[in-house]
Amino acid sequence: MSKSKNDIAKMRESGGIAARILNDIAGFVRPGITTKELNDRAAVLIKAAGAAPAFLGYENFPGVLCASCNATAVHGVPSNILLREGDVLSLDFGVVYGGWYSDTAITVGVGNISDTAKRLIEVTQQALAQGIKAAHIGSHIGDISHVIQSYVEAAGFQVIRELVGHGIGTTLHEPPQVPNFGNPGKGEKLVEGMVLAIEPIVAVSSQHVRLEEDRFGYATRNRSLAAHFEHTVAITEEGPQVLTLP
Repeated sequence: MSKSKNDIAKMRESGGIAARILNDIAGFVRPGITTKELNDRAAVLIKAAGAAPAFLGYENFPGVLCASCNATAVHGVPSNILLREGDVLSLDFGVVYGGWYSDTAITVGVGNISDTAKRLIEVTQQALAQGIKAAHIGSHIGDISHVIQSYVEAAGFQVIRELVGHGIGTTLHEPPQVPNFGNPGKGEKLVEGMVLAIEPIVAVSSQHVRLEEDRFGYATRNRSLAAHFEHTVAITEEGPQVLTLP
């Protein structure tokens, strides 16, 4: 569903709140802290901002923050397990403000991390940037998908096939889906006013995930490290506009 310029302005407010809170949370990541502590801090900040959590209760998810560690690619449930030196932690977060959803994600290292982990994080972040650049009026979903896949695979990593980006607005997940692999010129054509959550989800050596025992998290099938970056992006006459900036 296309949004008006006023709608997009409101979504930018929601996105700004989400981005500021996520940056704050990321700054607290260190060895010896739990992801439940990060989740609890996020809950306090959401309330202080006059917003509501986007994820809490969504398909019964129990947290306001998805905290996915190492092989868990997405939808990790905050827990009392201590983060350890060398872990890779993906933080997926969103709020509802004025009736509009935002959705954003980053991946950070816990203390000193391996060179492979550093490269994985860098490539995933840059893949997001490449995908956003492709999100122009007249382009197709497949153009976004293709540039993400090409960038990731050229770097020697793999995109996860089962997990996709999506439209977003007055609900968290709206059409269309935005896969991280595909062919240019295919899929829905981008028009002014579309708002997409573009989110490369990348693993060192796995293309597929499996549902974990808690029925929320998705982990790489071969237990290789995964990373996740995401922005909420509006398709406008001036080009793609990232709405989840502090």
